Amino acid sequence: LYTEPYAAAHGGPQQTAELERFAATARAAQQAGLEVNAGHDLSRGNLADFLRAVPGVREVSIGHALIADALEFGYRETVQRYLQCIAMAGQDE
Repeated sequence: LYTEPYAAAHGGPQQTAELERFAATARAAQQAGLEVNAGHDLSRGNLADFLRAVPGVREVSIGHALIADALEFGYRETVQRYLQCIAMAGQDE
């Protein structure tokens, strides 16, 4: 799933509509036997909301945001912070 429209809407009046659209797409993909991956402009600020709303996301691409955060916090701390986002969304396995 190309998540830039969600990221752009995050925190605004279109956030709920975007999440509903992505959730419906994820359900349709899973019904067709596909796994769901997502990415583009996902960050610590919007990842947990996305994962809570969109079912069955198997993998997210957070490369740009992760590197930007790592410049400030270091890799170890950044990875821990992203793992916290995933846990907050109830996605920790």
